Amino acid sequence: MSSASPSPSASPSGKVITNPILRGFRPDPSIVRVNEDYYIATSTFEWFPGIEIHHSRDLVHWRLLTHALTSTSQLDLLGNSDSGGVWAPCLSYDDGTFYLLFSNDKSYHDSFAFQDAFHFLTTASDIMGPWSDPVMLNKTGFDPSLVHAPDGRKYVAQVQWDYRPADVRQRFAGIVLQQLDPELKRLVGPVMKIFEGTKLGITEGPHILFHSEYFYLVVAEGGTGWNHAVTVARARHLTGPYE
Repeated sequence: MSSASPSPSASPSGKVITNPILRGFRPDPSIVRVNEDYYIATSTFEWFPGIEIHHSRDLVHWRLLTHALTSTSQLDLLGNSDSGGVWAPCLSYDDGTFYLLFSNDKSYHDSFAFQDAFHFLTTASDIMGPWSDPVMLNKTGFDPSLVHAPDGRKYVAQVQWDYRPADVRQRFAGIVLQQLDPELKRLVGPVMKIFEGTKLGITEGPHILFHSEYFYLVVAEGGTGWNHAVTVARARHLTGPYE
């Protein structure tokens, strides 16, 4: 398959950005800005060390800065299949702490009917580490993403997976939300369905941003082939309804 021509756009500094900004095997990018620095975390699947972190000051020039998961106590890849392992890391920052959520999928090729990955949280006061030994939050669905709400509370949004027979179900069953206790590093309270997805289907990779009185839910839909799309919905309240 031939690659598309690079598409130029403007950075905040006025310099021209030529896409892709990260070439090669750098899937599932998650970007965060801290002061004048931009950081992108990318998936590493079954490869070790885990989760590349890239750095830029202008969104134009990028370099591989470090890896977050550098020891077997942080990332156990024993038994992982091809295309399993670390999926869709979510890198964020709040009040002096970097947060990194990621999935470690060990069932990708065992049976696609059962698609529940191990979800972990690791933190660091410095992007260079050391990153804490990850704490497992749950094992349901995949693509966990951390939400820093304006009221100071934190939540995890993720894909819900439906196990029912294929003729009565949509495997990608929407996006759910649950509160995170950052001190205990565990999920608390009820699990809330906040988005069913659109007719494109295969709703995954949720990220929620807050801006100017609205919560914006950004998801991938349509699969990873030619029908791949990005869908954005918004709501006045974190739990919806999203439009």
